[in-house]
Amino acid sequence: MAGAGEQKNKKDENGLGTAIDFVLSNARVVLGVGGAAMLGIATLAVKRMYDRAISAPASPSRANSSGKRSWEEPSWLGSSSRPLNKDMKSGVSRSLQTLPTNSSAFERDTLRTTPSGRKVQVDMKKARLRLSMQEKLFAYYRQHVAIPAGEQALAKQAAVDICAELRTFIHSKLPDMPLRDMYLSGSLYDDLQVVTADHIQLMVPLVVERNLWSCVLGEETILNLPGFCLVRRENLEYFPRGSSYWDRCVIGGYLSPKVVVENFEKLVAGSINWPAIGSVLDYVIRPVVPSETLSLEVQYEENRCLIIDFLPCVALGERLLVAQPHRFPQYDSMWRLSLRSAETARLRALDQQDAGCRCICLKILKAACKRHPILSRLTSSQLTNVILQTGEPEPSWAQEALADRFLQVLRHLVDCLERGVLASVLEPQINLLSELSAAEVDELGYTLYCALSEPEVLLRTDP
Repeated sequence: MAGAGEQKNKKDENGLGTAIDFVLSNARVVLGVGGAAMLGIATLAVKRMYDRAISAPASPSRANSSGKRSWEEPSWLGSSSRPLNKDMKSGVSRSLQTLPTNSSAFERDTLRTTPSGRKVQVDMKKARLRLSMQEKLFAYYRQHVAIPAGEQALAKQAAVDICAELRTFIHSKLPDMPLRDMYLSGSLYDDLQVVTADHIQLMVPLVVERNLWSCVLGEETILNLPGFCLVRRENLEYFPRGSSYWDRCVIGGYLSPKVVVENFEKLVAGSINWPAIGSVLDYVIRPVVPSETLSLEVQYEENRCLIIDFLPCVALGERLLVAQPHRFPQYDSMWRLSLRSAETARLRALDQQDAGCRCICLKILKAACKRHPILSRLTSSQLTNVILQTGEPEPSWAQEALADRFLQVLRHLVDCLERGVLASVLEPQINLLSELSAAEVDELGYTLYCALSEPEVLLRTDP
């Protein structure tokens, strides 16, 4: 009889073990990862308590050889020192029935039970990383981005000297050419140039008669090209060709920026004795050949070099159009709509309102892109618009938030590249990525996406 009882107990134990193994092996499928983990822990506890209860001596007062009662559970399970009675078993059963059946509930519960000390440690680690990135950004700005004031002053003075010589020569050579006063423009003039003071624009405003010329927006033409315009000759029946000085630059009824630049190139590059002027100014001046635009290279102060872009422009109403060609030659009859001055003014106004770091962030991005073989395709206008878009909903652009805003700008730029659209803040119909090919957009997006995990790679100065 005793042997039969032992066989029965073993059978019961084997049956319970088989049931538990079956439940655990299928728990992940039914309950998910988190639910299975909780069910496994609870089931293991019940099984151990059950095993110890049925193996207890007949008299509760008799202790085992280790000095502990056989139904006592180890302290890591958190059990009490009371025996597992019928009510406790039913309570455990009910608790198993109410376990969460999805992993998300387990994750939420785990987060709720995470000690506050661990969250503090995570927050402190993030704060240290932000502080480290902040220090690296400002160190990079001071050492590799900002141009010394003396260097900027020398470059600007060289540009002013060249501008004066050009103005005198053109007025004496072609006194009937209707021009307004030339002026300097560009990032060097606006104190937004980075690394070296090596580039500036010399704006040459053409005087055109309001009743003879009109602006046709690019999106209103068959070319459908927002951001560019045609300058159309008007009233030919009353004012025939020759009534305006600029009729000599008209092709197909439109003022051609390409022809305008070619005429100035003959004058500036072919007629002016730059070696003689250079010797007087103590500069070495020579036209840049070949060049898509008319440019002069000025060497001053030993090894310092400055490129001056000679940029004809037309003001029609509130629009300023510049003879800066589209990247693709099929659009060489169109003038580019210049928004640089308005974009820069908005950027500076926002920084003045909240003592922000938008201009510093722009300079750091420009320097990083200038040194990178792939990111060098990004223009100052594109980067400025990304910062303006990022800054619109963001309440804080204080200097202590530079690291956060820098990463936020990168993420927004990656998102724009992923969609293939970067809308102009001032003219939303203009896609500032339109002059990039699909392959170039993908390459830019991939490069910046990789940099998000380690933004320090953008701050490297080695080749």
